[in-house]
Amino acid sequence: GWVLTCRSVGRVLSEMGLVNGTVQVTNIPGAGGGIALAHTVTQRGRDANLLVGASPSITLGLSQKRFGTLTERSVRWVAAIGSEAGVLVVRSDAPWETLTDLMGHWQDDPGAITVSGGSAVASQDHMKVLLVAREAGIPPRAVRYIPFDGGGEALTAMLGGFVDLFSGEVSEITGHLEAGTVRVIAVLSPERLGGDLAHIPTARESGYDVEWVTWRGFYAPAETADTTYERWVDTLTRLESSQEWAAVRTTNRLEPFFVAGEDFTRFINRQVVEFQSISREIGLIP
Repeated sequence: GWVLTCRSVGRVLSEMGLVNGTVQVTNIPGAGGGIALAHTVTQRGRDANLLVGASPSITLGLSQKRFGTLTERSVRWVAAIGSEAGVLVVRSDAPWETLTDLMGHWQDDPGAITVSGGSAVASQDHMKVLLVAREAGIPPRAVRYIPFDGGGEALTAMLGGFVDLFSGEVSEITGHLEAGTVRVIAVLSPERLGGDLAHIPTARESGYDVEWVTWRGFYAPAETADTTYERWVDTLTRLESSQEWAAVRTTNRLEPFFVAGEDFTRFINRQVVEFQSISREIGLIP
């Protein structure tokens, strides 16, 4: 999700002439975005040309104090430019046709199901499954979650039969949907998605009151000058309102979602507080 978003944004920025030259994308995996956050703060604090991809994985980590002394005030939040629904996915030959089928099996034997995700333990892919499991009365400690460095690796593990269930986002499964190798058993959106996923019920429709929508956005180093920060806000505002980005958003299965500048900063602050409350409720933090 992060890499795809960064590459897509970089390409459109260059094609539209919103930046000079081409955009270099560097992947720094680990700790649900925490390694990249620490690298930005300690190594790139004054880099005026740097934007770093972000998602709720970052705000979740901050809410749980998993990034040491780093807080939501350690960087400057620029904008969110799209969102996508969380999904729960099995192989196309799996014995579970629906989320209800899977959860029934899981309730009968809480240790029987293994889950892969492209983010760290207690991060967003793990959290999605914990929330659904809680709805079914399965204790968090019984959820066998295996983290991978990115959704691609996590999905490969599921397709290879090493785990039973993949927890991720819609954009991560597009190619496999077209190839018919996966089955989506739930989308974690408020309403059903469109297109070739319109027949998939939401988790709530299946009786599990869980939503998880992943925003895709960017932050800049904390020492970014106000003029540079405002330039980045303006640049991403222009990108988000363009036909070019609308086309990419459709291809990447992103939904429209835009918040920028100080509004985005306030959004981040609220989400950190909300995630702290949720994490405490399910026992991830004291």
